[in-house]
Amino acid sequence: MRTILSAVFMITVLFFVNGCKKQSSPPPTSSPAANSVTQTQPAASAEQTICPVMTGNPIDKNVFVEYKGKKVYFCCTQCKAEFEKNPEKYLSKLPQFAK
Repeated sequence: MRTILSAVFMITVLFFVNGCKKQSSPPPTSSPAANSVTQTQPAASAEQTICPVMTGNPIDKNVFVEYKGKKVYFCCTQCKAEFEKNPEKYLSKLPQFAK
């Protein structure tokens, strides 16, 4: 019984430690032309596509928080919780808060 409990505990710990892993490749884009249009638009009107906490991970539109009247999206609930601890730390990574 002790061995089983130890195994379950280790699996649970590994799950939480690995929660959000940075993906090795950036999210796919539609075309190079679309990228140039996005780059020429003002940053404030750009749509958020990348998680501000785990930079490089694409967002999940179902995981978000409203901060200062704007939605901030994340790749997972762990990143959302991390953002909520210190939101100001991540604002420079968010196009919706660019000046």
